[in-house]
Amino acid sequence: MPNDPLVFLPGFMCDARLFWHQLQDLSIERSVMVAQMRGATIEEMAQSVLADAPARFALAGHWLGGVVAIEILRRAPDRVSQIALIDVSPLPETPQVAASRETRIVGARTGRLDEMMLDEIPSDALAPGAGRATVQALMLEMAAALGPDTFERQSRALMRRPDLQRTLRNTKTRALLMCGEYDRICPPRRHEFLAELMPHAEYRLILGAGHMSPLEQPEKITQGLRDWLDAPLLLA
Repeated sequence: MPNDPLVFLPGFMCDARLFWHQLQDLSIERSVMVAQMRGATIEEMAQSVLADAPARFALAGHWLGGVVAIEILRRAPDRVSQIALIDVSPLPETPQVAASRETRIVGARTGRLDEMMLDEIPSDALAPGAGRATVQALMLEMAAALGPDTFERQSRALMRRPDLQRTLRNTKTRALLMCGEYDRICPPRRHEFLAELMPHAEYRLILGAGHMSPLEQPEKITQGLRDWLDAPLLLA
């Protein structure tokens, strides 16, 4: 099968460090890149990725990056050879969650970005154990590097995101869905539903991980992506 370039889309308030293990491992055999998601909406972010991406590519996204990945698939299905969605939801935001985001935006803009991040991704959305503190520390480092302006921009993009279930139902692209067993932000049962919704999807539950599964269980995520990349592409 062709070694199409692999484009990674980081999750909410994350940068390339989210995929450090996958980048090191998978770049041995193919071109990999972490895309910049510019813009104030999911649609604008998707368009910015498409403007920078190769003509045809494999696509892997986590949470916000996964939502943008689905929008890319909707806009340019012929350019996406296969898609991996990690800890994601294609559903629109509920009014209750949107209201809580407004509160966190105010907090982030008044010098409490760390506190707002720990409210956004609480401890019980991560796997228990000694590694949780390390994951949280890196999560806060990435958020600090991006800053409160990006926090507001990405929060509002999630608040206004469209319902993308139809895109997944109609896609003919081979897909991989992965979710940490402790993820309560985008829970496993939602991924099971998506795997049933999509015509050509494989689902993997990542044991010992929560919402930040690429950091919590990097080897398992890398192996899942490697198996997905190495499998034969579907015939058109």
